[in-house]
Amino acid sequence: MPTLVHEFDWPDRLVVGTVGRPGERTFYLQARAGTRTASVAMEKQQSAVLAETIDQMLDQLTAQVEGLTIPADAPAELRDDDPLDQPVEEDFRTGAIRLGWDPRTSQVLIEAFPVGEDPPDPDEDDGAEPSEMLRVRIPVGTARAFVQRTRAVVESGRPTCPLCGEPIDDDGHECATPDEA
Repeated sequence: MPTLVHEFDWPDRLVVGTVGRPGERTFYLQARAGTRTASVAMEKQQSAVLAETIDQMLDQLTAQVEGLTIPADAPAELRDDDPLDQPVEEDFRTGAIRLGWDPRTSQVLIEAFPVGEDPPDPDEDDGAEPSEMLRVRIPVGTARAFVQRTRAVVESGRPTCPLCGEPIDDDGHECATPDEA
């Protein structure tokens, strides 16, 4: 069966956003081009690691690729603080994520695969293809804006306890201080 690919080159929008209250949020990676939208569910930690890895990749590219200009901060005109496009319809829950760099177009490549399905290995032709995937290519300025927004979304959840570091719910928090743990 061929892979269903949700592909977005130069999307109008690529964001991580959430649905639900802090502590009960579902994170989504959402891409939009025109009227076409794809939303894949992610874990909070996946969102944080994705942002951190893209940021590190951009910093490495700045140092390694001669003539490539990558903004250190997100350009103001690329910042996106709007909520997810509605309705949010989950295409799949993300398992593996693969990042890459397309030197021909100077774009960051993000590929997300469903839980339980590994990305295809380009060096092997074992016939194993994922059932579905999200593939997005974004320019470097958009990538910086994506990182900034994703970090803000991840950090906007429940406050953490200064003693134990665990999240504090609306109805309170019982913690064991590090000495008691």
